[in-house]
Amino acid sequence: MGSEHTDSGDGALRRTPLYDLHKASGARMVPFAGYEMPIQYTGIIAEHTATRTSAGLFDVSHMGQADVSGPGAAEWLERITPGNITGLKDEIARYTVVTNENGGVVDDLIITRLGDGFRLVVNGARRDAVAAHIEKHTASGVSVDFLDRALIALQGPQAEAVLAPHVAADLAALTFMTAVQTEAFGVPALVSRCGYTGEDGFELSLPPEVAPAAWAALAADPRVTEVGLGARDTLRLEAGLCLYGQDLAEDISPVEAGIVFAIGKRRRAEGGFIGAEPILAELEDGPARQRVGLTVEGRVPVRAGAALYQSEHTAGIVTSGGVGPTVGAPIAVGLVLSACAEIGTKLEADVRGKRIGVTVAALPFVQPNVKRKGLL
Repeated sequence: MGSEHTDSGDGALRRTPLYDLHKASGARMVPFAGYEMPIQYTGIIAEHTATRTSAGLFDVSHMGQADVSGPGAAEWLERITPGNITGLKDEIARYTVVTNENGGVVDDLIITRLGDGFRLVVNGARRDAVAAHIEKHTASGVSVDFLDRALIALQGPQAEAVLAPHVAADLAALTFMTAVQTEAFGVPALVSRCGYTGEDGFELSLPPEVAPAAWAALAADPRVTEVGLGARDTLRLEAGLCLYGQDLAEDISPVEAGIVFAIGKRRRAEGGFIGAEPILAELEDGPARQRVGLTVEGRVPVRAGAALYQSEHTAGIVTSGGVGPTVGAPIAVGLVLSACAEIGTKLEADVRGKRIGVTVAALPFVQPNVKRKGLL
């Protein structure tokens, strides 16, 4: 699944089924995607490190889950996304994007085939935008039903060992981007192995009334650390994963964002999806802008929104940035003119009126640690 930036809005906030447990654990809660969500429990660095070395437990119940069914469901999904959906096999998940007419990204999402239908997981802050997009481009006979389900992610090298006793299916048989409909914590559940943070791990879709007991059981395991949004952002930044609202947006194409893998090979040849014309033109001619990694000189972090310069010429903007606890230094991601996107290019970031030297670097900063097919 994708992820989105922290929302500072102060409207009426919803609570996930795990809210009381977060408060009991001492979490600091913040507004996020219309919910009160934990930003940290004991500290971002400790939570980040625990996920890299053992197992981190995340509440992602704010994310939207929907079932798509009916004749032509796969073909309709290929209309609103550039993913290869008709070729998706049962219980296989695929990352792709919902595109608008200009080739921008309405949202990034995970689509999993479940028999004749599909399960969608979309960013919580983009649920209404996706629903409106679906309504605008609805198709006869295709049903889209948003679900009242909790979603829990367990990520890190110990995730499989921790979760296995609670799930009927053989988790060791699941590889990256696969899923299984099984029994977990005594109820029917969907368990996916999709890597929410770039680390190996699982997402559990559960009935909301079961989620607190499941969370409590996992949190009681000494190998598990509860993790908030702060460490989620640092983990995803190091893994080079896009943050919707910063690295992805309605005016950023998947080609500019460097996620061409979200466009199926067949779809690049055939087109037929919303926004195909500008996106295929970018694939043919190259985009005007590109998302790049940036290493930062010194210890001052460079945050999202900082302007980038090459000498006195505007080169782009930082879209995500901070200190990478595993990298041990400030790192950032930016959207820069393609002429400035070559690895090793020296640029400067404007941080409160002071120029900080940055260098274009390869993504990711930390290699993903996922369980791919063939490595069982």
